[in-house]
Amino acid sequence: MSDIDKDKLVADTAALDDFNKAIVEEFRANGGKVGGPFEGGTLLLLHTTGAKSGKPRLSPLAYLTVDGRMLIVGSYAGAPKDPAWVHNLRAHPRAHIEVGTESYDVDVRELPADERDATYPKIVELAPVFAEYQAKTDRAIPLFELTRRE
Repeated sequence: MSDIDKDKLVADTAALDDFNKAIVEEFRANGGKVGGPFEGGTLLLLHTTGAKSGKPRLSPLAYLTVDGRMLIVGSYAGAPKDPAWVHNLRAHPRAHIEVGTESYDVDVRELPADERDATYPKIVELAPVFAEYQAKTDRAIPLFELTRRE
């Protein structure tokens, strides 16, 4: 995401919504692949239920596979607060995801502090930018495991 003003996207929800909408359209048009700053990365579309509104929400997110588990990172580019989708998952720990051309329901589990602390270095190893994001904020960036619902 080097050619994107991440701080502007965090501060300006309308800009973030427009940015995300374009990513979603490209993702769906290209079987889950996108170019630009995310080229070569693993992306998913996360469908959550709004914590306060109860309305459906959609967030394109990077995911990483660590120890055979699909994980998403609530980094919000190192902002001082969690992204909205974190609050949604805490309120409603079930979601629907689109990965590549697949679409399925998942159970969501936030990693407890000890497990999060043991796993975060593995996240950084795969995607060093997450070290930079953690250094920018006082909060512990949360990690969530997504497990396909049978």
